[in-house]
Amino acid sequence: MALGEMNGVGSEPEEGKNQDTSVITTRSILESFTESQEVRGLIGNLKGAFGDLVTRESIVEKFVGIMDKYQEQPHLLDRHLEWMMTLLLDIVRDNGSPPPLVHLAFKFLYIITKVRGYKVFLPLFPHEVRDLQPVLDMLVDQNPKDPETWETRYMLLLWLSMICLIPFDLARFDGSISEEGHTRVPTMDRILTVAKCYLVVSDKARDAAAVLVSKFIVRPDVKQKRMADFLDWTLSMISKSSFQSMEGTVVMNGMLQALAQLFKHAKREDCLPYAATVLECLDNCKLSESNQMVLRKLGMKLVQRLGLTFVKPKVAKWRYQRGCRSLAANLQAQGSVVQSQMTTVAANEADDEEEYDIPGEIENVVEQLLVGLKDKDTIVRWSAAKGIGRITGRLPKELADDVIGSLLDCFSFQETDNAWHGGCLALAELGRRGLLLPSRISDVVPVILRALTYDEKRGACSVGSNVRDAACYVCWAFARAYDPAELIPFINQISSALIIAAVFDRDVNCRRAASAAFQENVGRQGTFPHGIDILTAADYFAVGNRVNCYLTISVYIAGFPQYTQPMIDHLVNMKINHWDSVIRELSTKALHNLTPRASEYMANVVLPRLLPLSVGTDLHTRHGAILACAEITHALCKLAEENNRSITHYFDEKSLEGLKQIHEELSNLLFFFAVCTLIEKLSLSKMPFRGDPVIAEVLMNYYLKESAVSALAALCNEYYINEKGEDDSTLQDELVTMYVSELQNPEEMVRCGFSRALGALPRFLLKGRLQQILEGLKQVTLIAPENVSFAEARRDALIAIAKVCQTAGVKGEGSQEEYVCKDNVAQIYATLLNAVTDYTTDSRGDVGGWVREAAMRSLMEVTLLLVQNEAELIDVNICKQIMCCVAQQSAEKIDKFRAHAGSVFLTLLHFDHPPIPHIPHREELERVFPRSEKETLNWNAASEAFPRITQLLALPAYQYSVLLGLSVSVGGLTETTEVMKQRPNSVKECF
Repeated sequence: MALGEMNGVGSEPEEGKNQDTSVITTRSILESFTESQEVRGLIGNLKGAFGDLVTRESIVEKFVGIMDKYQEQPHLLDRHLEWMMTLLLDIVRDNGSPPPLVHLAFKFLYIITKVRGYKVFLPLFPHEVRDLQPVLDMLVDQNPKDPETWETRYMLLLWLSMICLIPFDLARFDGSISEEGHTRVPTMDRILTVAKCYLVVSDKARDAAAVLVSKFIVRPDVKQKRMADFLDWTLSMISKSSFQSMEGTVVMNGMLQALAQLFKHAKREDCLPYAATVLECLDNCKLSESNQMVLRKLGMKLVQRLGLTFVKPKVAKWRYQRGCRSLAANLQAQGSVVQSQMTTVAANEADDEEEYDIPGEIENVVEQLLVGLKDKDTIVRWSAAKGIGRITGRLPKELADDVIGSLLDCFSFQETDNAWHGGCLALAELGRRGLLLPSRISDVVPVILRALTYDEKRGACSVGSNVRDAACYVCWAFARAYDPAELIPFINQISSALIIAAVFDRDVNCRRAASAAFQENVGRQGTFPHGIDILTAADYFAVGNRVNCYLTISVYIAGFPQYTQPMIDHLVNMKINHWDSVIRELSTKALHNLTPRASEYMANVVLPRLLPLSVGTDLHTRHGAILACAEITHALCKLAEENNRSITHYFDEKSLEGLKQIHEELSNLLFFFAVCTLIEKLSLSKMPFRGDPVIAEVLMNYYLKESAVSALAALCNEYYINEKGEDDSTLQDELVTMYVSELQNPEEMVRCGFSRALGALPRFLLKGRLQQILEGLKQVTLIAPENVSFAEARRDALIAIAKVCQTAGVKGEGSQEEYVCKDNVAQIYATLLNAVTDYTTDSRGDVGGWVREAAMRSLMEVTLLLVQNEAELIDVNICKQIMCCVAQQSAEKIDKFRAHAGSVFLTLLHFDHPPIPHIPHREELERVFPRSEKETLNWNAASEAFPRITQLLALPAYQYSVLLGLSVSVGGLTETTEVMKQRPNSVKECF
């Protein structure tokens, strides 16, 4: 169990591109058991309701619902457990209660036990002498194979385990001769027979039988007569069983549970004669080879119990004991050097230790526990870690130190992540118990620092989040275990490592575990630099959002000099080469934000380190290094501009040349996106590359993908315009001609890329070429037999038309080569309106819907552009066509497209700056679609949208278009069809 588990937080798949999807569980904090009267009523109604199956199931379901609310706060039930048990056992003890009612009462008892735990519930069972025979008889009468009554058997076994503690010899309950002349079976044997019977079943009763054995066998009268025989029986059952079969697994499970419980509760002197034999049998079973996690865990539990039996139960006098545990005293000492009081560890106490021989079996036990730390299942490793802590506490100082030395061998990079995780859990246990002496801290801290960043790549992902989580648990345990003076030499290392984990770890549970460990150290140690200030920004809940951690919290923490360089170094060394591309991108953005905190370090150390990596061979490292160079360069140039410094203040010739050459070896699409980002950032940074042939090469060859669009605009604005704001006409001709010609490329994605590129061109490159560009984009939107499936190209061309119009601007009397004007506005609208009728389908479905959606968006954007500049360019006929086409799409059967069309329709109708002229039937439309419902009308819901749309049939201008849209929709197999079939009168009423 690591710290994240202690806080009830698991590792979650977080994480979209730029937003965590970490889940913060909403818990209602309860104050008391408020349903006590309702529960009392439910229990009181059992007698009248058990006969009817429906009523019985209803009562059980209601009771389970009430109890489950207290799973996280079961202590609230403690005051009420006794009266609930009394009411239910009264039903059980009533001789007139039929068996179904008794089973129902025991089912209720089990539900309570499940929530509160049997250890708390067990002492409340009545354990009078008069209960022994009735409970034993009731248990003997049960059918161990009945799947409907296992709760009854489970609760009866727990009850019997409490009753068998009565302080009377069980022989007193036996008669000598029965009336038939046969000797009665002794009560002792009857109980033992029942226990043995239920130790080999496969249901929950097996667990209760193990509890019964642990209470019964340790009785003074039973252990003398039956303990040896019972142990022989369990060992023989284990020897005869195999974990390869299901039956053998069930038997071994019961036997191991019984032995583990027995060696836990029995006196050491009673178990010691048998411990070696049990250990030998356990070794022969080779449970470590089993694929059954439960068997390996029980084997580990039994091994540590045997180890505790071999050594005397004593508290090690050599253990470390922290003097002051007052939280208030630690807080008062914050900001000053904590008094250096070194606790004397027992050099003088060693003479007082009682000398005794350590059995040879202990070496075997410790070895098995150390192997258990490397098990593939967490629960086994956790059991082994607890065993290491318990047994080490009973060993002499020298042997304990040998155990710690062997434990540190788990932290080799030849070991698996399981070994690292188990080793961290064991270190935390040792530290928590004071068994890790201060002399060993210098060996342990470097190991923990490595564990806090442990991340091993496995295929397409990595392992190590559990190791990092457990390392946080170690830091949490050390904060509680050691005096501040002991950790003073390591404070800066530990605090920086915890901050880095809390802010930059990929997994939310690790970030929260690190935050909790940091908080514990701030409170207990009081020596973490700026601890309180950091905690207010990076508390348990704040670190739940990964983007916020990387881009906001990190900047605040980097304001404290002790943490700035370690955070930057961690991002450069561990995160820009991370296997997850999201982490790489976030890390580079974080470096951009951190640059103002350490600009000289970034320019003189980090950037020269990144440039060789950006042309290296490792794909992930190269991708991250390119992005990091882009972000750091942009940040440094912004700093230079703000401080009125030259760019050469931060960049020497070698750095500038290195930045120019990064793009030359593009061999991977991943690098293409990164280089596009680099070019954009270099352009925004106004780097001195004007006239460089590299730039022209980039412009002509690489702008084919969507990621390059923003880079293209930045590049052109910076490097293809002179100081007077004029462009190079030769370059313009070459560039526009090439881009327009590529619009007819036989590859669809090439058409998409160059359409986006044309849409991103700045105005000075459109000047004098607007008509050529619009005509080229228009040709892409036309459907021909050879490109009928190029829906994505048509979509991108329509989007580009709107962007080109917005960039060029509007001038009614202007030239059609430079502006949107009266000479080309009709052509633009004709292209867009024609695309609204695209109903192309292929194997992907209604791909024409993408085109229609883009056409409607472009129609809206162009119309709003015109109405805000030259509204007279929108004539009556164009406005009518726009509104009718959009109204037709508002009757679409596909929810997504209908919602988009409805949003466009209402935007055009209710636009006020200024209002769009010539909208047909504006007043009637505003009554059907009130302005107040513009944001609330749910167009995705056919039941809401179609009653409104059908009202447009009453308006002559819209009748044909809406009816056409409804005709297409009513032939589908969606919810729309059902709505139209259920509302035929709505259409008739409109006519």
